[in-house]
Amino acid sequence: MDDLEFDNGAIRLGSRRSELALWQSHHIEKLLNKAYPGLTTSIKPFVTQGDKDLATPLIAIGGKGLFTAELEAALLEGDIDAAVHSLKDLPVETPVGLTIGAIPRRANPADVLVSRQGFTLDSLPKRAVVGTCSPRRTAQILSIRPDVNVIDIRGNIPTRLRKALDEDSAYDAIVLAYAGLARLGRLDAVSQVLTFDLMLPAPGQGALAVQCRDDDSSRKLLSLLDEADTRAAVTAERSFLSALGGGCGLPISAYGTVAGQRLTVHGRVSAVDGTKKIDVNGSGSPIEAWQLGQELAQSAIAEGADVLLAGIAEEIRN
Repeated sequence: MDDLEFDNGAIRLGSRRSELALWQSHHIEKLLNKAYPGLTTSIKPFVTQGDKDLATPLIAIGGKGLFTAELEAALLEGDIDAAVHSLKDLPVETPVGLTIGAIPRRANPADVLVSRQGFTLDSLPKRAVVGTCSPRRTAQILSIRPDVNVIDIRGNIPTRLRKALDEDSAYDAIVLAYAGLARLGRLDAVSQVLTFDLMLPAPGQGALAVQCRDDDSSRKLLSLLDEADTRAAVTAERSFLSALGGGCGLPISAYGTVAGQRLTVHGRVSAVDGTKKIDVNGSGSPIEAWQLGQELAQSAIAEGADVLLAGIAEEIRN
């Protein structure tokens, strides 16, 4: 570690305050301590804009960086040395002076159904109430089960689990990310793991991003945590999202995998009411991940994705 000359062997990590965010930050802390046994680490929690308003649907709050802006500001001001994010929450546009120093090996990016009665997507009764705050999830649920009612649900994972599993719950089922439940040891609550043909994940889902300043030794220190195949896959996914001008407020899905020297990506753009979806697939070299994502987005646009998304964005604004 001496050749890194890193602040006398100490690094300060920034994290959101939720139980899941702190788990993720402690996970990065463990990876760093394993890579650099003499390193001193600390975690500084922050409350972000997305954490302050847990009642309003995310799509109504709007804007980018709802869960990241405060951490990025602290990085730029030098209050912390690195910030740990869920990659799917991190806007594609990185502020000047910052970079993603590490993307460790990705966890399972699938979505899951949680139901106190053990319902699956097929066995949900007609007019069942399904909770999610994600337009992407809403769109894909309704494309399979147009007869159910999808309503918003907000809060951290323990809060949403409680809302779903209480006997007087307003929800027959809710949709969450497999990775978050696995990290908190709550896979026992899962009634169905949704396969990718049923529900394609959000770009970057299941992956963590460790953000740092672009001009200091933290970038070199974090590089040992980076996993090349994961970075290539999520880079293509985020490129697809970027080229379509999307964020968490639009129903855009993507999933990439690397096998040998081949990166394969499946992208999807959906109508929120589930009545239409545009699927595109492509493959290429992992070193051309960003270009592949851009090309897939152009393929989706050629099939009408830009018109579909423009209509959805207009509805959101109104």
